[in-house]
Amino acid sequence: MFNLRALFILGLVAALATGAQAQEAWTVKPAWVSAHESFLASPALRGRGSATPDETVAATYVASVFERYGLIPAPGMTTYLQTAPLTKSTPSGHATLSVGGVAIVQGQGLSILSASGARIEGSVAVGSDATTMPEADIVLIAPPEGPGFRPLMGAARAAGAKVIVLRETDTLKQAAVRSRQRPSYTLVGEEPGMRPDILVLGPDAFDRLAAATGPAVLDPGTPTVEPASTVNAVGWLEGTDPDGEVIMISAHLDHLGVVDGVLMPGANDDASGTAAVLELAHALAAGDRPKRSILFVAYGAEEIGLLGSQYFGEHPPVPLDRIVANLEIEMIGKQDPNLPSGIMMMTGFDRSDFGPLMKARGALVAPDPYPEQQFFQRSDNYALALKGIVAHTLSGWATIPTYHSAEDTIANLDIGFMTAAIQSLVEPLRALAEGEFTPAWTEGGRPEAR
Repeated sequence: MFNLRALFILGLVAALATGAQAQEAWTVKPAWVSAHESFLASPALRGRGSATPDETVAATYVASVFERYGLIPAPGMTTYLQTAPLTKSTPSGHATLSVGGVAIVQGQGLSILSASGARIEGSVAVGSDATTMPEADIVLIAPPEGPGFRPLMGAARAAGAKVIVLRETDTLKQAAVRSRQRPSYTLVGEEPGMRPDILVLGPDAFDRLAAATGPAVLDPGTPTVEPASTVNAVGWLEGTDPDGEVIMISAHLDHLGVVDGVLMPGANDDASGTAAVLELAHALAAGDRPKRSILFVAYGAEEIGLLGSQYFGEHPPVPLDRIVANLEIEMIGKQDPNLPSGIMMMTGFDRSDFGPLMKARGALVAPDPYPEQQFFQRSDNYALALKGIVAHTLSGWATIPTYHSAEDTIANLDIGFMTAAIQSLVEPLRALAEGEFTPAWTEGGRPEAR
């Protein structure tokens, strides 16, 4: 009897010691990170296509791990899954874009990359510089060859454009062919123009419209419309002040799925960020309850227009004014050779003091070396930033060559870099959760909705 009692006491002491160690010095293990990647980026999930059953499987996996790590459903939620209703719109094939008396018809110089299916009319302007993008309902842009159109699109979106019209390049011509008759998605009840439609015009058609004057109109014809949905996975670590302030750690769990018969694994984009959210939940839930509650969120439908984060921002489980900061994590699977060894970049670093405060506490973060790419506006952090929450995205290598390709595989990840990056965030986020600091926008840093 004595021996059993002694063993019980020794076991209790060991458990308490383990708990104290978890609070003081948590160690993220590469095997844990690799295990998440091995499932999320496996062929079994077929690339986690946005608004597909494969995306739902990924969200269910994340939810199950949240539960395993001790998180509970967020306030007002009975499960870990938040389903967002969508409208799926397949193009009619007969869209028309006109400026004044000049009209270009789909298939005769006009291609659609993505569109809501709504009729849009208003002012028109021509833009070519991400730093001086004009404010107009319909913006025509002549981008350089290659992926250089993305920052221009981000700048046009930030300026409030409802339609972005790109002059065709070889890259855009290929993208238009892949997007032909591909459906677009919007949130149910979403107002037209909340996310810009993206069109491509052949060089001659673009130049004709750019020279025209008068009212601009996009008439989409009559698309085929049907219901769809996407899923966010949400976990809640309740703080000692359950009705007080909240911090939020997020990533997106979807990817491109199967494109023209080719599997897009999305190991870096953004299974890596999802793995980071899971292991940060693991670390922060293992210690004592923090003062501030923590929301852990993995969004769906990022790849088709940041829809999961937009829905979350419109249907948050806690009032948004309680959320003091949001850290989004995307593509931390590889080190950018233009950054110091082991360092991640934070988008919009100078817009707030969040990055410097994290860095001072050991986070391996530095300013975004590519401000011209407009990454701050191009990730899920932006939906909450527009609502006033200090929200930024961390990335390892945002311009990685495997981006949106079949080569974004587990074999091309640097698990060691990922693990060290996640490890560096544990203590700074614990300090944030304990209320040791509260990030704030710098003067002029908060983005404004247009």
